[in-house]
Amino acid sequence: MSRNFKIGVFITLAILTTTFTFYFWQIFKTPNIQVDKQTSFALLIPEGGTYEQVLDSLNKHDVITDQISFRFLAKFLKYPEKVKAGRYVLKPNTSNYNAIKKLVSGSQDAVKLTFNNIRLKDDLIRRIGNKFEFGEDAFRKALNDPEVCRKYGLDTLTIVSMFLPNTYEVFWTTGTEKFLDRMHSEYKKYWNEQRLAKAAAIGLTPVQVSVLASIVEEEQARKVDERPKVAGLYINRLHAGMPLQADPTIKFALQDFAIKRILNDQLRISSPYNTYVNTGLPPGPIRVADFKSLDAVLDYEKHDYIYMCAKADLSGYHAFATNYADHLNNARMYQAELNRLKIMK
Repeated sequence: MSRNFKIGVFITLAILTTTFTFYFWQIFKTPNIQVDKQTSFALLIPEGGTYEQVLDSLNKHDVITDQISFRFLAKFLKYPEKVKAGRYVLKPNTSNYNAIKKLVSGSQDAVKLTFNNIRLKDDLIRRIGNKFEFGEDAFRKALNDPEVCRKYGLDTLTIVSMFLPNTYEVFWTTGTEKFLDRMHSEYKKYWNEQRLAKAAAIGLTPVQVSVLASIVEEEQARKVDERPKVAGLYINRLHAGMPLQADPTIKFALQDFAIKRILNDQLRISSPYNTYVNTGLPPGPIRVADFKSLDAVLDYEKHDYIYMCAKADLSGYHAFATNYADHLNNARMYQAELNRLKIMK
């Protein structure tokens, strides 16, 4: 074998080695995730999900630039046999290796769950259910199951009081029971010894505080600074054995939240939520009360007011009164303004 031939073979092998090395480097390191530069793609892999289902999802959303290199490396790293359920956020310009390494390791990304301004249980179910693998139907079934609710010391009407509006990080694969356990643990954190003592001093249980807070929030959603004053009025009525006469409970009973002017006929609706007919608190919250509303009840403003109505200036604040005569005067001025604006319902 001639010296020139050996040199030629060596050069050829060197070129082939360099070429394959460069190709493998490209497969491993070159960015291959093409999502919007301002966002990321959340790959959802359900329990029992397969490698082909993963590929179908990635292809459906046009996430991979070079499918051949992705498939090659996935098989090289034995990903088809190591598919793990979860939610995996793939960022723009991620390489094959980093993407597949994340999937193989099962390093899923938590869902940042934020919920607030929720009125009905069905609203809560829709807001949360579709964020997780368990889905709306399973979540609805759980919240309407007396046995499930009893586990947390609640019932199907009061279970919503366990959900405190905030932002939580929860894995997408978390089951319904574990999710409810998590919400209950957050609920127990809020209801520490100090807050339990405050509730007891008012003569209310934590659930009753939540119910009253929901009414306070519905009554005064916009002007947060007035909530402790509104809470004080309702507590005065509770302690005096007077009906709360809270208009938001009538709207809840009617399931009509667009009402601007409640009529006398509506005040006679037969419902346990009608606080004009029934004394005490209704059987459950009329919305998911936030922390500010709960705190407004626990740290309510002490005063002698037992009547209130919306101010005639339509500022969103209330006119308070200690006697019925002053209340009637405030109410007449407010009704006159509604008449002037032709607001009849």
